[in-house]
Amino acid sequence: MYEPLTEQKAIALAVRLGLFGKDALLSCQEIGDGNLNLVFRIVNERTNDSIIIKQALPYAKVVGESWPLTLKRATIESQALRTFASYVPQYVPKVYYSDESLAITVMEDLSHLQIARRGLIEGKTFPKLSEHIGEFIAKTAFYTSDFGMNQQQKKKLAQQFTNPELCKITEDLVFTDPFFDHDTNNFEAELRADVEQLGQDDVLKCETAKLKRLFLTKADVLLHGDLHTGSIFASDDETKVIDPEFAFYGPIGFDLGQFFANLLLNALARDERDREPLFHHIEKTWNVFVRTFSELWRESDEPYAQISGVLQDVLHDAKIEAIGFAGCEVIRRTIGLAHVADVDELPLERRLDAKRHALRLGRALIVQREQLPIQAIKQLVQQTVHVNS
Repeated sequence: MYEPLTEQKAIALAVRLGLFGKDALLSCQEIGDGNLNLVFRIVNERTNDSIIIKQALPYAKVVGESWPLTLKRATIESQALRTFASYVPQYVPKVYYSDESLAITVMEDLSHLQIARRGLIEGKTFPKLSEHIGEFIAKTAFYTSDFGMNQQQKKKLAQQFTNPELCKITEDLVFTDPFFDHDTNNFEAELRADVEQLGQDDVLKCETAKLKRLFLTKADVLLHGDLHTGSIFASDDETKVIDPEFAFYGPIGFDLGQFFANLLLNALARDERDREPLFHHIEKTWNVFVRTFSELWRESDEPYAQISGVLQDVLHDAKIEAIGFAGCEVIRRTIGLAHVADVDELPLERRLDAKRHALRLGRALIVQREQLPIQAIKQLVQQTVHVNS
């Protein structure tokens, strides 16, 4: 029967499941700093062996009990981690146990790594990050698509990952609320004029509506659904993707766009001379994605995969979607409910400058997405320093 865990109850659960030896001396700390869940780290003080127990709460932690949430997201998360592990086990934590009634997932402790967002804020480069994320997205996308698996099995898998409650959060907070005068929006008073200008921009709203429609209707591949730099552990040599509770079948470019946007937000928080590593990550992620996806495509048994132009069409759509979705994410992380520490930890004047730049950049990414090569994003960042594109 469901009840929220405490540190003591988390230890009792670990003992009951036999996850440590009988002579283990266990300590526990609640370390969750996200918006939705409890996260407990349990350590055997005798051996330093450790595990993570993650539990979904029946409401959004960032808001409170006034915003109820389904507990099924814990099951979605554990199933997504296991599905991804069947294709890219090197890029996700091991899942040891899950319980749908308790809404828990017990998994590998990744404390030897650092959350990528925090490391990037500290100026770390994580040289393998883009290579690993490009491969992760390409392989999970291809192998869960109609070209990488039996189409009937894909339809069954898509049913398994029907995730309406979590998708509704994205539909509202990414694609709708930031573009209207909504009470979930959250921004500094000094940005009021900029936000009002955004809300009066019918060209931007029309293009955002098209992107929202793609999100609502296009079921290409199994997506992580919330692939920002706070959902990635990294070091110089290792990368692990966590927190796929937003997983669902959606447009192929969505995870790419989320990842690009969060790299761009980190870039905007830096001095101009220090932005190059972020642009490099964006371009390399795209190049690795294209190379890996194309290699898998050419090995496909699907007859149409061998027809000239089909792969190019899929990759063209993925590029346009990724850029447009990145623009939506940049804007929502600037004036919507949930921000990013990269920008919010800046002193006020620098923060306001970065956020105004982010709004201009987000608009340009959305409106110009069909003509913009990935390699031109760097120039677009420079062009939108002071001028609305």
